Amino acid sequence: MGVTGSPTNINQGTRTKGGIGESTLRPDGILKVTGEFAYSSDMWHEDMLWGHTLRSTVAHAEIVSIDVSEALATSGVYAVLTYDDLPAAMKNYGLEIQDTPVLAHGRVRHHGEPVALVAADHPETARRAAAKIRIDYRELPVVTDEASATAPGAPLIHEGRDDHHIGHVPHPNIVHRQPIVRGDAEAAEARADVIVKGDYYFGMQDQAFLGPESGLAVPSEDGGVDLYVATQWLHSDLRQIAPVLGLPEDKVRMTLSGVGGAFGGREDLSMQIHACLLALRTGKPVKIVYNRFESFFGHVHRHPARLHYEHGATRDGKLTHMKCRIVLDGGAYASASPAVVGNASSLAVGPYVIEDVDIEAIALYTNNPPCGAMRGFGAVQACFAYEAQMDKLAAELDMDPVEFRQLNAMEQGTLLPTGQVVDSPAPVAELLRRVKAMPMPPERQWESAGEHADVRALPGGLSNTTHGEGVVRGVGYAVGLKNVGFSEGFDDYSTARVRMEVIGGEPVATVHTAMAEVGQGGVTVHAQIARTELGVSQVTIHPADTQVGSAGSTSASRQTYVTGGAVKNSCEAVREQVLEMGRRKLGTYHPAWATAELLLEGGKVVTDGGEVLADIADVLEDEAIDIELEWRHRPTEAFDLRTGQGNGHVQYSFAAHRAVVEVDTELGLVKVIELACAQDVGKALNPLSVVGQIQGGTIQGMGIAVMEEIIVDPVTAKVRNPSFTDYLLPTILDTPTIPVDVLELADDHAPYGLRGIGEAPTLSSTPAVLAAIRNATGLELDRTPVRPEHLTGV
Repeated sequence: MGVTGSPTNINQGTRTKGGIGESTLRPDGILKVTGEFAYSSDMWHEDMLWGHTLRSTVAHAEIVSIDVSEALATSGVYAVLTYDDLPAAMKNYGLEIQDTPVLAHGRVRHHGEPVALVAADHPETARRAAAKIRIDYRELPVVTDEASATAPGAPLIHEGRDDHHIGHVPHPNIVHRQPIVRGDAEAAEARADVIVKGDYYFGMQDQAFLGPESGLAVPSEDGGVDLYVATQWLHSDLRQIAPVLGLPEDKVRMTLSGVGGAFGGREDLSMQIHACLLALRTGKPVKIVYNRFESFFGHVHRHPARLHYEHGATRDGKLTHMKCRIVLDGGAYASASPAVVGNASSLAVGPYVIEDVDIEAIALYTNNPPCGAMRGFGAVQACFAYEAQMDKLAAELDMDPVEFRQLNAMEQGTLLPTGQVVDSPAPVAELLRRVKAMPMPPERQWESAGEHADVRALPGGLSNTTHGEGVVRGVGYAVGLKNVGFSEGFDDYSTARVRMEVIGGEPVATVHTAMAEVGQGGVTVHAQIARTELGVSQVTIHPADTQVGSAGSTSASRQTYVTGGAVKNSCEAVREQVLEMGRRKLGTYHPAWATAELLLEGGKVVTDGGEVLADIADVLEDEAIDIELEWRHRPTEAFDLRTGQGNGHVQYSFAAHRAVVEVDTELGLVKVIELACAQDVGKALNPLSVVGQIQGGTIQGMGIAVMEEIIVDPVTAKVRNPSFTDYLLPTILDTPTIPVDVLELADDHAPYGLRGIGEAPTLSSTPAVLAAIRNATGLELDRTPVRPEHLTGV
């Protein structure tokens, strides 16, 4: 066995590499940058059919009749399905409220709602057949905003609501309402020396993931179906899909396929049920891939919001009170709107100490496109407004905007308006100090280049609209507050199965979770955790599927915390079994087996002093250890529906930005030169991935600041720009320099002290850019995105 004789000591060269704290490379990285990675849209099956969804061309209408005869008669068509063909009593689905029909019945409630399905032997055949379906609509009045949603006699988007929110909302067209009340805002207002008010509008943003919705459903011999799909939450999909198919969950087997981005847009179902229905009806595999036009209608978007804020402060700069009202447009179906309302209200105060607050947040049902989860989840909209307010107050008080924020910054021990105490580091003032101290980029860089000036550095870029005339620089700051993980009493847990065995003479760990890898790097971190806890260099990540317990959603900045915690927990249990096995087999060789603190390191069992007792392979021999466990973070609780009091969140994250912009004030063009960020991450498990997440979130926040918005016609509620031609996205040419300062202040309640990081930078980058544009132009700018006409007045 190689265990007799004097024990040796492990040295630096034999320690396990690629563990926690190292910038190990992504296992899928090279495949993705070389174009060899298999995304869900690349899947193929022998004899498969292609599915297509016919969508409504109007936003609100009664369906008078549907005629599918001509479509069914089309050569190559195998099936055409409408609502009447659904096989089970359950015909709706939804994340929380099951209000979304699989296929429209009786009426359509938004532009692009699914009405019929076609399966054919070629994608173009399916599309042509769908175009032959005749639908007779009788258009109805549309509800597009709060006024039309709550007016006397307003059309009810969902008649006869019986969900658990209906009892506490003032109107059936309000999905959910959450007040947060603490102290006495009216009395505090009387003590304020300065009061500022503002009305703000936040536009509808699309997740704009590059990989469209897609999947492959394969009928099985047992009457069930195997679904390969790009999603964010396999088990949530399963819970919604199985009842509509009329199948038990064990007959709907789901496997994650390659995901080309998500950002919240894959948390709801898109084509999953449709592909399964067609596969079960035809008995053949069915693949559905949306084109970009379909994708804009196939997933939810970020809630547009109208926000009214009032803040007061004393002459020496201390905040006295805050009042706000946030109205989120949830569109035609609930999706994640109730949870978004909870976030928007509970985080509406921002990272500041304000004792007297009066907050109300609501989400509406309208005939606009459905809105739900997107990176930042309600906190983004609020941050845009409260940070604009901080700049207004600083200006009124003639104070530096950063110093004013630092004076009012929360810290560990702060009591939030919900009554929850911040019980981990909250370095808001320090993050502001750090981001302000970063070196400024050179001014008017195009001038220093002389005749070699690069127009890409100028507002307007390659359109060559300016050579510096009328270009003004502006600098702005912002900081945000974001929760981590599922909140308000949700049972937020994850499951991990870890197997340890000897393969080819080497100990190998296999990690199996249902976590959706959507680009965040979870598969990298899981391998790092296994190497750290089990001391092995060889780690295999099993494909994510529903053959293991739920991992929850890849959202809310939670996966490294929760599924990472589950992997760590299962690895620790495996390690204990390895050590117990070693004690049983080899304990007589050395007293340290019974007396020392033992670790697994470098493929060996070692004492905490580095003394090697045995090879792990010699301990395991031909045995395998296989453990599956659930892991939960500390419990949270629901907010009181009258006062909003409650310990609603498990952890908070913080990021601060400084934006430097150059604005052509004559043409209304903006060039973001730099977006510097300082963020506390608790513990950087993979420093390279951490910086990548921060930079990605920063750019997504910049996009809604200056270009991204889904335009919905206010009269017809139809989407005007469902394409990447008209929906503008930042490209590499728009991307500024993004220096990042990573602070690591451990949260003792979290695995390794980590803090969820993916969303916080999306919050503060948007208001920082707006603040910089205001600084350059002197304009108030109370909406996102800022367009040229807002800067020129044209």
